[in-house]
Amino acid sequence: MKRVVITGYGVISSSGNTVDMLWDNVVNGRSGIKKIEDPAFSDISCRIAGYIEDFIPENYLEKKEARQYDLFAKYAYAATKQAIDMAQIHETSFDKNRVGVYVGSGIGGVGTILQNHEAYLEKGTRRVSPFMVPMMISNMAAGFIAIKTGFKGPSFAPVSACATANQAIGEAFLSIRHGYTDAILAGGAEAPINTLAFSGFANMTAMSTNNDHPAQASRPFDKLRDGFVMSEGAAILFLEELEHAQNRGAKILGEIVGYGSTTDAYHITTPDYHGAERAMELALQMANVSPSQVDYINAHATGTKEGDKSESKAIKAVFKENASKLKISATKSMTGHLFGAAGGIEAIITLKALEHGVIPPTINLTNADEECDLDYVPNVAIKHTIHFALSNGFGFGGHNASLIFKKWNAGKNS
Repeated sequence: MKRVVITGYGVISSSGNTVDMLWDNVVNGRSGIKKIEDPAFSDISCRIAGYIEDFIPENYLEKKEARQYDLFAKYAYAATKQAIDMAQIHETSFDKNRVGVYVGSGIGGVGTILQNHEAYLEKGTRRVSPFMVPMMISNMAAGFIAIKTGFKGPSFAPVSACATANQAIGEAFLSIRHGYTDAILAGGAEAPINTLAFSGFANMTAMSTNNDHPAQASRPFDKLRDGFVMSEGAAILFLEELEHAQNRGAKILGEIVGYGSTTDAYHITTPDYHGAERAMELALQMANVSPSQVDYINAHATGTKEGDKSESKAIKAVFKENASKLKISATKSMTGHLFGAAGGIEAIITLKALEHGVIPPTINLTNADEECDLDYVPNVAIKHTIHFALSNGFGFGGHNASLIFKKWNAGKNS
């Protein structure tokens, strides 16, 4: 089996439009959640989000090109450009037939669908854009990235709700591990902030209604948590076979060593902790890592009552007596929930935690919940040696995907 490392990553988010900005905000416990000022949201119970204010598509694309793609795909390419720039990819270094693109989205170009539906209702069928279909389909971020990079290897666009990016990264890892590809761009992108999506999630009481205190609204594991906070953005990692990366002198940012993917087969929205439990166990088995070797978990933890409780229960089932020794943080308390991009941004945060030996906090954790009683690193980051870290992603429909990352020590891992 081949070893798989990360040699580049990029991010667009309300917590920062570069990885350095993201890490600085997260490690210092700063929230990217803000009040939505748009009056169109005024009659929706949730009026806060992790929306992006300072994204300029023309920094990454030509104006004509930018008009042809939905916002989620533009976010995806911007994060990709950062990742490939960091990886320092040169034309002569790659057989582009052996480099893939695995980038998914939970709901794809929903903004494009809404715009065209409004045009259809107001002015009829002829006002529906001929670009609507290629703009809205969820695989278009992966297709667009392939067009821009020239990577002609396998393309995959998982749509597994909040597990999307974790599955994209995990499946990319397997492809490289088994020798089918040399490298793959993997992650997720999402642009879901609109009144339709908000209305649906708000009416199912899944979202926080702490509108007067946006920065305190996302509070995973806290007894007073009242739902997740929706965010937008993209996060992309460049995964590469170890010898391939070393032969071209690439800087290695971390290693991925395990992946577990399962389905609850239980309920469309309510989790069964056994599915998450099995995903973590499978990741540990693939990595050949014992529960006692894991130092840190970046939890899926969105801030919903049932979800956080179920994940805590799953962690206890997997790690048993070691569960109380684990350091766990819910970085969605700061970034909000990026749906299909969540696993990507959390993978990057996990890799930065491994690199720096710092565990980011779970902010807004001030009221202990007796059913969530592990060490969630409340409110302030801590220094902590990390050798192996696990990152979870669980989605509606019962999709579960867990990843295990290993710290890269130059000169010791080669």
